[in-house]
Amino acid sequence: MPPSQKSAVQRRSEELDNIAAVLPLERRDELAELLTDQDVETLRHLVNQGMGDNTLRALTSDLAYLEAWGLAATGKSLPWPAPEALLLKFVAQHLWDPEKRAVDLDHGMPPDVADNLRRQGFLKSTGPHAPATVRRRLANWSTLTKWRGLEGAFASPALKSAIRLAVRAVPRTRKRKSAKAVTGDVLAKLLATCSTDSLRDVRDRAILMVAFASGGRRRSEVAALRVEQLTVEPPVEAPEGPPLPSLAIHLGRTKNTTGEQDDVVYLTGRPVEALKAWLAAVKIDKGSVFRGIGRWGTVSRRAIDPQSVNAIIKQRVELAGLERGEFSAHGLRSGYLTEAANRGISLPEAMEQSRHRSVQQASSYYNSATRRTGRAARLFS
Repeated sequence: MPPSQKSAVQRRSEELDNIAAVLPLERRDELAELLTDQDVETLRHLVNQGMGDNTLRALTSDLAYLEAWGLAATGKSLPWPAPEALLLKFVAQHLWDPEKRAVDLDHGMPPDVADNLRRQGFLKSTGPHAPATVRRRLANWSTLTKWRGLEGAFASPALKSAIRLAVRAVPRTRKRKSAKAVTGDVLAKLLATCSTDSLRDVRDRAILMVAFASGGRRRSEVAALRVEQLTVEPPVEAPEGPPLPSLAIHLGRTKNTTGEQDDVVYLTGRPVEALKAWLAAVKIDKGSVFRGIGRWGTVSRRAIDPQSVNAIIKQRVELAGLERGEFSAHGLRSGYLTEAANRGISLPEAMEQSRHRSVQQASSYYNSATRRTGRAARLFS
């Protein structure tokens, strides 16, 4: 690598380290080589604009993929703005018909492009991309173009038609993020694997109970939870026994809110006790709530990352004797609404806790719990 190019890579790596103080980034060294100076400047600008961490992660991930694809497909970095022909090429190489590919190797993504992306870890699937993934990457491509003060061809009739025809030609069954919902009975099995007083069991018990009981919080929200977001609420009267402890979680800005909103959800009873037990065990009174635990039981000062939350769920699934591939962290979110339906809780009340903004999205989980066993499904049973 020429000295001038090496110094440019080092400079971008330092800039990415500065960005990472606000936005945790993986593979920074690889990104420093892949992204251009203008790419890094755009990311820094977006960080300074106060954009949400999840949105920034998605933009960074998609920008890296687009740059890697552009280099593999054309031999050059992405042009800004991208011409319509390049956008159409992107659609053609990501939404294609596997049956046609079997008889025509020129259909879809060229093998050398796919192999290049696969070697770099950007491509895992051997088939066409999901339409939602292609649409999201095009949308983020458009967003990044606008943030550079440029106009692209993302609204062109030709591009819209290409996507519509490609999706229609190859219908796909929409898959849930978690094949199965973590309902109350499944959660009980996972909690049973956290039965000791070891720090891992105490922490994982709190993660499971807090994530589920607070409305099925996203793994990013669980990982980012801080003590400063928690406020003690008056105890809740119980039908039998002593009053139940209560906490409020101030979510602040989430996927569905703006910076000015402060969504609040509540924990009552056992989840509060589990959370307090974890905080007391490791003497946490400020900063990140859920932290990494080292091999020898050393608790990190840094928060766990969202991927670790998913890994913890899958590990507990395995320990419970369930199929690892059937559950993920998102199963807690769908499981909360499914369990609410099973217990006769109204959809509006359940959504107050889950903080879903879309009734259609929430009801897709909620209604499936009752439709399967309802009278309409058993009409000819």
